Amino acid sequence: MTAPLKKTRIELNNAVFSLPDIVAKAEGYFLDEGVDVELVLPEKRKAMIAAADAPIKQHSAIQSFLWHEGIERGEFSVYHACEWGQMRRTQDTCAGVKVITKRAAVSTQAIIVRGDSPYNVPQDLADVEVAVNYHAGSHYITLGMLAGFMKPGQVKTVHIGVPNQRFKAVMDGRIQAAAVMEPWISAAEKLGFKVICEAFYNGLEVADPSVDTELFDALRRAHIRAVDRINQDIRPWLHHLTAEVPADIVKLETSDLHLPRLRYNHPEFYSPAEFQRTYDFMVERGLINPESTFDKLVGGRAADLGRGVAPLAS
Repeated sequence: MTAPLKKTRIELNNAVFSLPDIVAKAEGYFLDEGVDVELVLPEKRKAMIAAADAPIKQHSAIQSFLWHEGIERGEFSVYHACEWGQMRRTQDTCAGVKVITKRAAVSTQAIIVRGDSPYNVPQDLADVEVAVNYHAGSHYITLGMLAGFMKPGQVKTVHIGVPNQRFKAVMDGRIQAAAVMEPWISAAEKLGFKVICEAFYNGLEVADPSVDTELFDALRRAHIRAVDRINQDIRPWLHHLTAEVPADIVKLETSDLHLPRLRYNHPEFYSPAEFQRTYDFMVERGLINPESTFDKLVGGRAADLGRGVAPLAS
């Protein structure tokens, strides 16, 4: 008798982050592992994407969960996002959410300005407002990228929602600079914008208590197969990225994407040393409570594996 499929919901994020989920779902890798996965696009994020313009806000006005708050309400059980943001949201959770692994997508963000901007190098952005999404990768990577070029007080950030909104704000001259990921970096380059600086960073996968060891292992094996499929030939999947850029901004072709920017690894376990490096960065800037230690944020078997305990056979 065939065992019933386990069911879970995974949040669908920007395609560049969620491509392993998209591929695993389309290719049947989740089903092969006995898991029925629903990819959930949160209503809050749909509304943000649909709104081309967004108000400029300051850090104190933004809560850490953003559109990921659905995991707190049981709308989905797993999601991927930047390392720093996942640590902060895991600190703030009321639903027992824990870090379970590093995500498969290694992402990059770039600070862009218009082609007619007087800014050309990172030092030019001292005291210049850069649009980011607070508590997300664009926020933390901007702090990291600019920190070596100016005094901490000269790094100025403001919040403008999702990447299409930040991009439009630069395009319209409402803001001088913004941090964006792919496919928006390629869209910027196609329009003659300038990339001031760019950096790659890791993300983390978090889950609520419904994701037990068996489900964790099944999802991980499916993601490993999806990464291998992507790295074999990513081109059939690039339309998921280009579809995020409206044609009235720029007609972005899959050939416009710079493929070395798109990096996917097998999901790896999150080590205490990696945690400590990021924890120190965040504590120094007042972005996380000093009490939010590895043992509190990284959960169960993932914590054991991070310390070097041998994983179960795949």
